[in-house]
Amino acid sequence: MMGLWLLLLLHLHLGNAPRTEDVCVSLPAPSSISISSFNMEHTLSFLPGPGTPPETHFTVQIIHHRKNSWRPVTGCLELRAGQTCNLTRVFKDLYDHYRARVQAYTPTQTSNWTLSAWFLPLSDTVLGPPDVTVSGCGNCLTVQLRVPTKELPQNLQLKDLYKRIIFRVQRTRDGAQFTLTLDYEEENVITYLQSGVEYCVSVSATGSVSSNPVYSKPYCAFTSPPSTKSSCTLYVVLGLAGVFCMLGFLIIGLLIYGGQMSLKLPIHLTRRLSYILIQGQKRGSTRPELSGPFSASQLHETGSASCLLTAHSPVEAVNSSEVEEEDCGLVPN
Repeated sequence: MMGLWLLLLLHLHLGNAPRTEDVCVSLPAPSSISISSFNMEHTLSFLPGPGTPPETHFTVQIIHHRKNSWRPVTGCLELRAGQTCNLTRVFKDLYDHYRARVQAYTPTQTSNWTLSAWFLPLSDTVLGPPDVTVSGCGNCLTVQLRVPTKELPQNLQLKDLYKRIIFRVQRTRDGAQFTLTLDYEEENVITYLQSGVEYCVSVSATGSVSSNPVYSKPYCAFTSPPSTKSSCTLYVVLGLAGVFCMLGFLIIGLLIYGGQMSLKLPIHLTRRLSYILIQGQKRGSTRPELSGPFSASQLHETGSASCLLTAHSPVEAVNSSEVEEEDCGLVPN
């Protein structure tokens, strides 16, 4: 009987106790947890598990190697799917290892925690290339480097992490290239290059521990102004070609003009001789001879030569032979 009374009292006690909503573990756990870092900017990303409800939130916690307690990350307690968590401020020690975990939750459900791999800020960050300026210096190139100003924990600057610079130099003309590794300096000179030739330079940086170089885009410049010798030679050749063409056209024109003049001269002489024959027939005289009453000196006078070369039509009217003879200077002795 006592056992029955005890069971009855226990049942009544549990029935009068306040009810609480049970939280069960039934949500899919997040996946693909990763921490990426570029120039000491640390970012955590993740993917929701398959079948995660749209209203699900996510929370992030971190732990570092020297402590065994997890602590929440401010600003990453109510993340939505697709959002990331910035861990730059909570990873304060560059030489310590950190780890993060992510959990999905709703008002009535939670998921299991998903952990990331261990992360060391100093070695796992990727150093981006510095800003680059390239200029020529004769048979060399001057490369100016500038690292963005950024303060880091432990009183460090971002440029303090840059230890060595890798220069990848490529000649634009034929694509020949070589690499050169130098200690980080704001001003660097690449020597033993060809003068008047264009080169393109890409740079990447490595730290004392980090070994994930990322190259910049190519920056191009001539070692010195391009030579103008070839262009001057071209101008001289073109000028000479133009002169020779003009001379050729001039000679051809003179030849054509001279040929026309040589054709006109016999025609004038023929017309003049025909005129003399017609006049002789009209007078009933015989064919005139050059050995007549005219002297040789008269035949070779300047006036007579010009008269013979003057164009006259055979049908041209003439008043008297004396006038014609006087005009031509053919007066008998």
